[in-house]
Amino acid sequence: MSSLDRFIGILSGIPATAIAGIFLVLSFALPRAGYQEYEALAWICVIICGIPLLYLSVWRIIHNKGISKISSALLITIAMGAALYIGDLFAAGEVAFIMQIGAILEDMTVNRSKKGLKNLISSIPETGRRVENGKETEVPVSEIRVGDIIRVKPGETIPVDGTVVSGETAVNQAAMTGESIPADKIAGSSVFSGTVNLYGSVDIAATKRGEDSSLQKIVKLIEEADSKQADTQRIADKWASWLVPLASLVAVAAYFLTGEIVRAVTVLVVFCPCALVLSTPTAISAAIGQATKHGVMIKSGLALEKLGSAKTICFDKTGTLTEGTLKVDSVEIQEGISENELLSIAASAELRSEHPVGKAIVKEAESRNIRVPQPESFSARPGIGVEADIGGKRYTVKKADSGMRTGGRTAVSVFSGDKILGTVFLSDSLRPETASAVSELSGMGVKTVLLTGDRRDAAELFASRAGISEVHADLLPEDKLRFVESGEGIICMVGDGINDAPALKAADVGIAMGAMGSDLAIDSADIALMSDDISGIPYLKWLASETVKTIRIAITVSMCINFVAVSASVLGMLNPTTGALVHNAGSCFVVLLAALMYDKKYPGKKRIRRGSPAPGI
Repeated sequence: MSSLDRFIGILSGIPATAIAGIFLVLSFALPRAGYQEYEALAWICVIICGIPLLYLSVWRIIHNKGISKISSALLITIAMGAALYIGDLFAAGEVAFIMQIGAILEDMTVNRSKKGLKNLISSIPETGRRVENGKETEVPVSEIRVGDIIRVKPGETIPVDGTVVSGETAVNQAAMTGESIPADKIAGSSVFSGTVNLYGSVDIAATKRGEDSSLQKIVKLIEEADSKQADTQRIADKWASWLVPLASLVAVAAYFLTGEIVRAVTVLVVFCPCALVLSTPTAISAAIGQATKHGVMIKSGLALEKLGSAKTICFDKTGTLTEGTLKVDSVEIQEGISENELLSIAASAELRSEHPVGKAIVKEAESRNIRVPQPESFSARPGIGVEADIGGKRYTVKKADSGMRTGGRTAVSVFSGDKILGTVFLSDSLRPETASAVSELSGMGVKTVLLTGDRRDAAELFASRAGISEVHADLLPEDKLRFVESGEGIICMVGDGINDAPALKAADVGIAMGAMGSDLAIDSADIALMSDDISGIPYLKWLASETVKTIRIAITVSMCINFVAVSASVLGMLNPTTGALVHNAGSCFVVLLAALMYDKKYPGKKRIRRGSPAPGI
């Protein structure tokens, strides 16, 4: 940063702007109390607020292309210069001061952090345990090559993508695929970097180098998506492309028709789009303030504007629409045994198991107050199931036959010897508020889409329960990213995990489930729910739509005020000072109108539960 940029930054800061405002007020009040010489105090405001304004307008003329060279800063600079030319210091200081207040309000709505991405990069294993001639050697991940044998012990993060060559285990790969159930791995199974080995020690053959791994690819996808985020002009700058020529034309016409330059300067002063500059950031600041009260963090005012116009919202499944934990869904029994008896046997067999399926069965039995005896013996085989001796009999609990219709659920069958006693069906549970939230969104004219790395049958099961008609399953992170980038119109993405981060970053609006979400997902998103209440999404959509509507009303009101003020200026009813006061009053009215967003009440079915700050927020 150059010395000039640092100087402009100091002048544009809140302390300097507050000082400018004090001197501007004194320059208006003291002369009217008989101290005419203090009118010159307005020069302090002109210098503090005018120099950054002049710098911005010149910078845009030099660096911007085409019509974007003409900005609201240029029009206000022209008005400030014209007011100085005729000696009206207060009018010159007032328009510059209002412009600077608008810039400060807008800057306050943006607070972007890169902490989550840094945390992800730091969590990538730096070393791996390479096996050569039966000996283990700790080597940097950057030195691992395709074909190297890497040993991963229980609890360790897998350093590179590879294929299991020996050993059996279960791997938590929710970070990559979003699947809530750990994946069983045996010889020939693929594993991904960044996933966690839960149980047995395994040897894997590296299929990619460290820098080409799946986790590194996600980091690159996020960085690339971030670099594609284009700067968006403020509303006032979009209007300035015709406001500047129009204001100049009306001012020149007023001068030639009346022969009074004061009228021309007054036109320029009241034509300044300060109300436009203030209306957007004020409405957004008020909306962000209201959202914060309801446990929602909005990091980008632009995202709130875009969400107001969004017609498509894409949801991840696991941890977003669902609780992210397995529960017993139903039990199918054979003749001669009751449901409670089957659960008692299954829970007893799984009592010593660390697998989420076993824990869910035990929890279900306990919730039903079913007696669960301690097994006399227990053995577990990853990828197959468990065996236990209970009451002198040998029972086996293992994956259900592949031909069984499970409806997208996880199914385990209970055997006594070769005889099947029944099957327990488990599934991730839909959040209780999900169906209601989707229904509310549909009532707002929003299309909902499910994007998940889970199996199609499981995805369709949950989509039908949630009321979502469009389903895309078996997606990797890059598939979600591709869908979001190729979608029509403004796309909003809602997710909670590392695998959602690229899509969250690339979407027009990214919303992270804060309480359940990873730091990276929160960092990649524009908005984060601090609780895991999915009903926050329809509330956010309503809030965003109301904000956009308020901004449009404020713009309309400000343009009407400008029209009346310009007409009065041409007719000689206002001079630069009184014009500046009218202009200031109009700006204050628009600010008040926009600020009412803070107290608007959500008319939806339920209010948001307040949440505690999520990790990384």
